[in-house]
Amino acid sequence: MAAKGKDRQKFNILIVGQNGRLQYEAVLFAASLRQSDPGFDGRLIVAEPQPGEKWARDPRIGNPEVRALLKQLGAEIVPFESRAFGSAYPHGNKIEGLSALPEGEPFVFFDTDTLITGKLSEVPFDFDRPAASMRREGSWPEIELYGPGYGEIWKSLYDRFGLAYQATLDLSQPDEYWQRYLYFNAGWFFYRCPRAFGERFLAYATGIRDDPPGPLVCQSLDPWLDQVALPLAIHSLGGGRPGPELAGLDGEVSCHWRVLSLLYAREDDHVVDVLEAVTAPNKIKKVIKEYEPFKRMIYQGKGRKVRAMFDRADLPPREQMLRNQIKKANLWMR
Repeated sequence: MAAKGKDRQKFNILIVGQNGRLQYEAVLFAASLRQSDPGFDGRLIVAEPQPGEKWARDPRIGNPEVRALLKQLGAEIVPFESRAFGSAYPHGNKIEGLSALPEGEPFVFFDTDTLITGKLSEVPFDFDRPAASMRREGSWPEIELYGPGYGEIWKSLYDRFGLAYQATLDLSQPDEYWQRYLYFNAGWFFYRCPRAFGERFLAYATGIRDDPPGPLVCQSLDPWLDQVALPLAIHSLGGGRPGPELAGLDGEVSCHWRVLSLLYAREDDHVVDVLEAVTAPNKIKKVIKEYEPFKRMIYQGKGRKVRAMFDRADLPPREQMLRNQIKKANLWMR
């Protein structure tokens, strides 16, 4: 996993921070980065959407203690304007937030609900070949009886933007099986220039939203729009599926935990150890315990109760089964 010192590339990290849950998740991310990779020498930029006509309420980080703590942890809070998305599709922040980064400098984007658990600075990124997370399920498209199949739906998207569809297929997977088609989790992605990537990502996302190809007529794009447009952007810039050298980004180096209850239920002991270590210092605790799920799951032991419910060596085969059991025990908290 580790790159040789002479091959290390300096890069910036982007996460999105705004009022509500994400501001507390941003603190967890920043604290885990500083503990797990103290040698990281790039910039950690927290992109903050600004109020405007696209937002029903002020989206800025509302807790001044969070702002102060993020700065103590070495994060820079940088504003950006929401011109295409906002309240109607907050997932669009990861697209428009790329404008907060300096042009021409390599970047890695992470969803805020991610822990850094190893030396991110030693991951051998090839910033000329963008890629994204493969920790995903076959969540889109949802195939309707007598409707278009996976191939017709995905091909219509590549055709819309003049891209080579056939080159994206994983021919080791059977026809009409979802893993044959280029599909990512948008929890992390990277490229050599945030401006070029963001412009392409935005053009594809708004084009699909405003004028979807005919085969998408029965498909929901909320909340999937970012994950539908992402493979198109990555392919158009010469990228594709990540190679084995990036396996740590969904393993020993980072964990996209998404829901705290799921983290405690299924992640490795090391992930839980990192979570509880970075949230132990009083300066962290006094701020993030204001968010009720963090208070109950981390500090009041509810997370450990969830963990005791499951055998990590024999987890249910589908995430929905995990969710159902946790909810039945009234321990489902993000």
